[in-house]
Amino acid sequence: MRLLLLFFTFLVTSEQEEAVHIQINGLAQGTTYHVVYYAKDSLVKKHEIDSILSSLDSSLSIYKPYSLINTFNTSETGAQLDEHLYTVVKKSLDTYKQTGGIFDVTVFPLVQAWGFAAKHPDSLPDSAKIIKLKKCVGSSYLKLKDHYLYKIKPCVQIDVNGIAQGYSVDVVANYLEQHNIHNYVVEIGGEIRVNGHKPNGEKMKIGIEAPVNDSSDEETMEKVMMMDHGGITTSGSYRKFYESNGKKISHIINPFTGYSAQNELISVTVVANDAFTADAYDNALMVMGLQKAMQFVENRKDLAAFFIYRKNDGTVADTTSSRFYKMAN
Repeated sequence: MRLLLLFFTFLVTSEQEEAVHIQINGLAQGTTYHVVYYAKDSLVKKHEIDSILSSLDSSLSIYKPYSLINTFNTSETGAQLDEHLYTVVKKSLDTYKQTGGIFDVTVFPLVQAWGFAAKHPDSLPDSAKIIKLKKCVGSSYLKLKDHYLYKIKPCVQIDVNGIAQGYSVDVVANYLEQHNIHNYVVEIGGEIRVNGHKPNGEKMKIGIEAPVNDSSDEETMEKVMMMDHGGITTSGSYRKFYESNGKKISHIINPFTGYSAQNELISVTVVANDAFTADAYDNALMVMGLQKAMQFVENRKDLAAFFIYRKNDGTVADTTSSRFYKMAN
């Protein structure tokens, strides 16, 4: 799910190059997608990308009544998973362990109660409602055996929106690789996977958007990355939120409190070897807060992060993990 827009720009050289610049744009997963690749010919068509994304929605989207994830959510005991949902749930359970329960796909009842799902509540939950819903939250109530996902409590429901878009990016990227395309950028809703170079040898240029203010639609570049491999995703609290009684309520829910994450972080951009992994951790880092998130990333050799946060005096600042700093300089 896109909270902080990431965008990319491509410069087509005027020189005659063997590989040509091919771009495919479309709509999917409630947002836009862009696929750019360099090849001798148009090896992958738009209808192929659309078919892949439609198949992913049928498995992972809580907004599609017929989806497999909704079959699981409405079941009493669980459901047989296809390869997509199995892969995403397996990664989610691992991320749950790695983050000490901060990343938790069973947070769906809380997400829905706060109005960030297909069904919007008539009123916001009070403390008694939160306590009740929290009894259904916890990935320890899930058991994955073979390709069957069991739920220990019938009320357990899952939402993989916090990781599914990164996975979708990688699925499309892997499809390009299977068709012998190795120089590309795949972007869905701001989540990105990069591989290779432009025909002139330049790395791909990725821009990270700066939050101008909480209500502005203006886009300003905060930082530009030059990348030739990996995934880059962003989570933020300033794009998708509403205010209630003077408090900002964002879709990033802390599974321990049951309430919207409240700390100094405005956005977190994560770089990893693939978009799936980057997307798995960006929301969790937002919940942790700057100090804990920085320590977590520094202890991981497979992650780098860029943080935008609000200082005690209200001004906006940014900082990076050591690996991100080396990549960006």
